[in-house]
Amino acid sequence: MRPSAPLLLMLSALLVVSAALPAPTAAQIDRSNEQFVTRSEVIAAEGMVATSQPLATQVGLDVLRRGGNAMDAAIAANAATGLMEPTGNGIGGDLFAIIWHAETETLYGLNASGRSPQGLSYEQLLEVLDEKDADSIPAYDLLSISVPGAVDGWGRIHERFGTLPLQEILQEPIRYAEEGFPVSEQIAQAWQRSVPFLMNQVGDVGAFEETFTIDGRGPETGEVFRNPDLGNTYRLIAEQGPRAFYEGEIADRIDAFMREHGGYLRKADFENHTSEWVDPVSVNYRGYDVHQIGGNNQGMAVLQMLQILEGYDLASMGHNSEEALHLMLEAKKLAYEDRAKHYADPDFYDAPVERLLSEDYAAERRALIEDRAANRAATGVEVMEAGDTIYLTTADGDGNMVSLIQSNFRGMGTGFVVPGTGFSFQNRGELFSLDPDHPNVYAPGKRPFHTIIPGFVTREGAPYFSFGIMGGAYQPMGHVTILTNMIDFGMNTQEAGDAFRWRHYNSTQPTDGAAETLQNGGRVQFESAIAYDIVEGLRQRGHTVRIGGGFYGRYQGIRYDAAQGVYYGASESRVDGQAAGY
Repeated sequence: MRPSAPLLLMLSALLVVSAALPAPTAAQIDRSNEQFVTRSEVIAAEGMVATSQPLATQVGLDVLRRGGNAMDAAIAANAATGLMEPTGNGIGGDLFAIIWHAETETLYGLNASGRSPQGLSYEQLLEVLDEKDADSIPAYDLLSISVPGAVDGWGRIHERFGTLPLQEILQEPIRYAEEGFPVSEQIAQAWQRSVPFLMNQVGDVGAFEETFTIDGRGPETGEVFRNPDLGNTYRLIAEQGPRAFYEGEIADRIDAFMREHGGYLRKADFENHTSEWVDPVSVNYRGYDVHQIGGNNQGMAVLQMLQILEGYDLASMGHNSEEALHLMLEAKKLAYEDRAKHYADPDFYDAPVERLLSEDYAAERRALIEDRAANRAATGVEVMEAGDTIYLTTADGDGNMVSLIQSNFRGMGTGFVVPGTGFSFQNRGELFSLDPDHPNVYAPGKRPFHTIIPGFVTREGAPYFSFGIMGGAYQPMGHVTILTNMIDFGMNTQEAGDAFRWRHYNSTQPTDGAAETLQNGGRVQFESAIAYDIVEGLRQRGHTVRIGGGFYGRYQGIRYDAAQGVYYGASESRVDGQAAGY
């Protein structure tokens, strides 16, 4: 229906008046009541599960309802995501976890990352790379495959804390693998992008096409997908135990595949693999104890950034103000230079952890921050990027909480699939340095640097917040963003993840040479919700800024309110995630 003539006259008059009015300045725009939250927190007392795939969340929740604990639910949910989100994780990859055990009131860390082949020396690796005319370990090559640690991680968690038998824990993932599941929207998009690329990379080596495609393509949104081979692998693990993956039929198949196609992993590498229980490393940030795994992953970067930022009153500056963002960016640059030089397998390198996490060192690093952006940065301790992952967290009625992260590294990993197994191998071995003077240099039987980090917060010795945000090198920035949103700016569990995000690129990497340092200041990228006056202010300070695009991870979190005796759950609103409880 066409508008009437009087209405058209009124609209024209309004346009003339509005055109004559000056645009409001940044100072005139009141942002004090802005809300970032897209939906309410999920609140429940008996149990909570938050994952990046709603059906996987329901799998974990079902285990809790059937009497399983948070640890059982985490294994079940991880098995489900490995099936339903192969674009980010699977049993061809590694795992890290932080677990609060209510009965002993103890926080446990688990490093379930795998090691490089014992039969491939550093010198041999260089010879092979020279033949391939490669100056680093190729991502989509049998050279980048290290022993997958995830299944052994399940075994160690279940052995120590499990209540239900593995057959019951894996029952629903096996059913979904055999009968099929509808593929969710964002996962379908990533799957469709990955398929033609990986089919081109692996060619006719292995069973990628028959395992992960429908008539040679990735599944559409809502299309039912089945992976019976993975169901069979899960069934073997359920019936024979996790070591069947490392000592039985599965390891035999992998050994034969590697020998046939020129790979270097052998059954002995699988038989010798063990996960490791570790004491998490932590710092106190404004009364909250923040815990990370440490060792050969980047979790300590979170702690180092927080140590630097504690010297500033971020709350008085305002959420995502120019000043607060500038300080966070500069803290990131400094922490990531230490990350590039000191984070490596502790079996091969004794990192100066106490020094890196000390208040004195944080003060030294803080003194380097000026009003303008730093173009150069280096580690202050003398020394000799965007991977796909899943993060999930669970909690039960007894107070147990699990923070678990698991990954193939690059999306669907290498794309190499041993026929009949149903999973793709990770490409974590790509993250070794080739510099013999670097702590993260390749060596046989060594764990490479990892980007995946689970987070956990306690307060006065009690569990408070289990959380994580996947996304390659972005993860420490994401952790700090979530924590400052909650602790400094008073956001709830869901809002802390919904608020717009930032990330900084081009810091030195753990795969670089030992002598390399940040030289050009890098680049910061923001989601498009950032105010333009903030962007201009940062540019005036010397930051190179881009708006929109980029990848800012996927967040899940569960906060425990001891006074109320309930859990508050949150999940990533940008993609397919779900938090649910009962």
